[in-house]
Amino acid sequence: MQGLSSWLWLGAVLGAGAVQAEVLVVEPGQRIQDAVRRAAPGDVVEVMPGTYRETVYVDKDGIVLRGIIVAGERATLDGENTRNDGILVAGHGVVVENFAVRHYKANGIMTQGANNFVIRNNIVEGTSVYGIFPQFGKNGLVSHNIVSKVEDAAIYVGMCDNVDVLYNETYASVMGIETENSHDMLVEGNYVHGNAAGMVISLVPGLPVKTAERTILRNNFVVDNNLDNFAPEGAIAAGLPAGIGVMVFAADDAIIEGNVFRNNGSAAIVFGDHASFSDVAPADPGMDPRPDRARVLRNVYIDNGTAPKDDIAALLAAAGIDHGPDILATGKGRKNCILDRRAVREAGTERWSECEAGASSADVVSMRTAAPVPSPALTREQRGHMTYLSVCTGCHTYNARIVGPPMQVIQTLYAGNPEGMVAYVKQPQKKWPGYPEMPPQDYLPDEVLLEVANYILALRPE
Repeated sequence: MQGLSSWLWLGAVLGAGAVQAEVLVVEPGQRIQDAVRRAAPGDVVEVMPGTYRETVYVDKDGIVLRGIIVAGERATLDGENTRNDGILVAGHGVVVENFAVRHYKANGIMTQGANNFVIRNNIVEGTSVYGIFPQFGKNGLVSHNIVSKVEDAAIYVGMCDNVDVLYNETYASVMGIETENSHDMLVEGNYVHGNAAGMVISLVPGLPVKTAERTILRNNFVVDNNLDNFAPEGAIAAGLPAGIGVMVFAADDAIIEGNVFRNNGSAAIVFGDHASFSDVAPADPGMDPRPDRARVLRNVYIDNGTAPKDDIAALLAAAGIDHGPDILATGKGRKNCILDRRAVREAGTERWSECEAGASSADVVSMRTAAPVPSPALTREQRGHMTYLSVCTGCHTYNARIVGPPMQVIQTLYAGNPEGMVAYVKQPQKKWPGYPEMPPQDYLPDEVLLEVANYILALRPE
C-alpha cells in the first residue's frame, strides 16, 4: 500500500488549506516572479500561455507553480542562452507543472534542499548543464516530463532520498537519466533514447554524500543510445563512454528488471568501479569504490553491443572481444547476481552468481514515503550554502578555471567586502578578459546573496 499512501500524502499536501488558498494568475507581459513574491504558502500561481524571459525563484513552502495549457500552447520560460536557471525551488512541498522551459545555461528546473517536491508534465530543452535537477531533497516525484539537448544529464537526481522518476522521455543528451549519490530511487516506465548513455546510477567521488544505494530501474525502454558524448571538456560527464544503455558506477544494491534494451552500441548494461575510470573519478577514501549486491533480473536484450565506443571498445579489445555484451563488468564487486544467465551475453562477470529463482522487485510500488517528510525551514546559512552549490559551482571551482574565474581570485578581489560581491552579481559587467559575461543573479533575495558571498569568502580548499 506504499504507493497508495504516497498519493494520499500528495493529495493532502495539495489540499491542505485549500479553502484559504489564493490563485494568482500571470498574463503575458507580467512577471512570474512578481506573483511568486505575492504568494503565501499554499497558494497557486497559474501562468497563462506566452513567453516569459526570466528566472523564477520559489523559496516558500506549499506553492503550486502551474503553467496553463490552451490549445496545446504552454507558458514558456526562455533563458535566451544567457540566464543560468529557469525555475529554482528552495521551498518544501512545491509543485512545478505544465511549463515549457528552454535555452537556460545551467538548469531548466532545479530544487535545492527542498523536500516533498513534484516536477511533472514539463517540456525542457537545453542546451543546459542539467534539464531537471533535484538536489539534496527527500520524498519527490519527477514524472511525465520531456527533456532534451542537455550537456550532462537530462534528468539528474543528486544526493536525494526517496524519489520516483516515472514515465519521462529523455533524448539527445549526454545522459538520459542519472541518479547520483542517492538512496531509495525508483526509475520506471521511462523512454530513454538517442543519448550518449541512457541511464546512470552513480557514486561520484568528492561529494559530501558518500554512498549510493537501493535504486530500481524497471520497465524502461532504453533504445539507440549511441550519440557521441558532447559534455564540456573537463566535466566528469565527458569521461562517460558512449553507446551504453545503463551504467552502474560504483553504486550498491541496484535492481535492473523488466527493461527493453535495444541497439545500444557498446553494451546494454555496464558495471564500473572507480578504478576503471580513474581519469574522471579520482580516489575518495570515504567511499567504497565498487558496485556491490546488484541484481540483474529478467530484461529484453535486442542488438546491443554491435559498435562499441570509447573506453568500452578499448576494454573489449584488450580482452579479445569484438562484440559488446549484454552485461559488462569492468572491475571488482561483491555479491552481484544475474537471473537466468544462459539467456544473457556476459563479460567480466566471472565472480557473479545466479540470482534466486523468482526474484523480483514487484512488491515495491513506490520509493516515496507514506507521509511528507518533516521539513524545517532552512537557516540563512544553509540557504547560502545550498545556493552556492546549485548556482555557483556550475561555473566556478575553488582554484581552477571552468567557465568563470576561480573562487581564489574572487576572494582576493572582494576580501572583507561581501556587499560588493552582492552588488556585482546582481548587476554584473564584463571585467574578466577571456571569460564570458556573467548573467545577473538578481532573482535571488539580497539576504541569500549575502550568505552566498560570506560562504565564498570563507571557502578554503578541501
